[in-house]
Amino acid sequence: MMRPTTVASIYIETFGCQMNEADSQYIADRAASAGYLIAEKPEEANVVVLNTCTVRDNAERRAYGRMGHLKVLKEADPALKLVVMGCLAEQDRDRMQKIVPHVDAVFGTSELAQMGDAIAQWRPNFDDTDLTEERALLVPFGGAADCVTDAYSHLRGFVTVQRGCSYYCTFCIVPHVRGRFDHRPAAEIVREAEERVASGAREVMLVGQTVNAYKDPAGGSDFGDLCKRVAALPGLERLTFISPHPKDFTEKIIRDLAQVPQLNPRVHLPLQSGSDPVLRRMNRKYTMQQFREKVDLIHRYLPQWAITTDIIVGFPGESDADFEATLDYVKTGVFANAFMFIYSQRRGTPAARWEQVDAAVASERFKRLADAQNLASRAYHERKIGTVVRALVQGPSKKDAAKLAAKTPDNATVIAPMPPGYDEALYAREPWIDVQVHEGFIWGCTGTIVRRAERYADAGAPVQRPLIDLLAAQA
Repeated sequence: MMRPTTVASIYIETFGCQMNEADSQYIADRAASAGYLIAEKPEEANVVVLNTCTVRDNAERRAYGRMGHLKVLKEADPALKLVVMGCLAEQDRDRMQKIVPHVDAVFGTSELAQMGDAIAQWRPNFDDTDLTEERALLVPFGGAADCVTDAYSHLRGFVTVQRGCSYYCTFCIVPHVRGRFDHRPAAEIVREAEERVASGAREVMLVGQTVNAYKDPAGGSDFGDLCKRVAALPGLERLTFISPHPKDFTEKIIRDLAQVPQLNPRVHLPLQSGSDPVLRRMNRKYTMQQFREKVDLIHRYLPQWAITTDIIVGFPGESDADFEATLDYVKTGVFANAFMFIYSQRRGTPAARWEQVDAAVASERFKRLADAQNLASRAYHERKIGTVVRALVQGPSKKDAAKLAAKTPDNATVIAPMPPGYDEALYAREPWIDVQVHEGFIWGCTGTIVRRAERYADAGAPVQRPLIDLLAAQA
């Protein structure tokens, strides 16, 4: 039976990119300030929020499907508020409530403050509410909670440095739903990062649609200057960022990044295509030669950094030769990992109106590209075998609750059996684990936890190995 509650609660579920995750964190903070608890399940909440994405058709369909799943809760409890925010809310604001009339409110990407105000205004309506067993029986399918829902969520803090994008790639809907560049003042960013650290964040991620294009509207300082200012905050352990644009990586910025020891040694550098004709049609604003020059700069100043990327297969007009150029570059092993997608038409973008590549051809190309990158990713992770890597705990593995999942600073996933006497509260206080790596896979590594530490720079305390691991080592 569900417990009665006298405290209003909110559930937040996020689709899409780190920008959406940062927006969800903002709403969670506003809700907590207004007196809400953060629910782990939608059936345990008075307010249910879906933060949506529209970057690909699949994300859009999933979001609408999720709204349909949640209708059962709204029907069981009309007092529940079902709210949709994010890019799909911005794109479909005029038709969403016709498609899903059970949704109570729709907030676009520029209406976060108004949404926070509305949630605060609703809170008194939920005092002394009782979430009954009958409602618990109507559990909707799928979904996972976000924000401050477990012992480890506070360890990573998102700080938005910039909203929108002014580059108008022909495949991308972002400028249409998030607007043009809007850079936050550097002092405001530093202050928010300081708040994240004070709240227990061991790692701060600076988030922007084209983060390295950042310019301080007050003083004109660039992204490298910003990273140095944030890194100077007392208590900051690790700093990272997402997602830069190749065009905006100047030698000065990369040289600045090399002077920030707190930065995680990974840069996400979206390639999209290895063909100049396709890059022109995409309006990516760089050539392959220029992309290679950026990679060379990274290797020169940041030789230990992993480079990851995004690649689109089957973009309108992509020829066999265009695809082979992309495939050949991927086969060089330059990328530690890649997010690869078959082109998805997004209404409102120029590329959606162009002649499309045959679906079967695009699928065959995607498989060949994935096979090539998978070899590179596996090799990258296998190079960690026999080493001890430090990683920040994320929580129990989603596939095996008897194991812990963590992320290394270069963004590799590591999975290890929970040590004997595992204590969630202890590992939330001492969340850095040293893992002896045994195997490498396409997705990451597996190993055994040998030490844990409170701070990244600490030596750490030994951790007892699981009995089954000890027996295996003696065999």
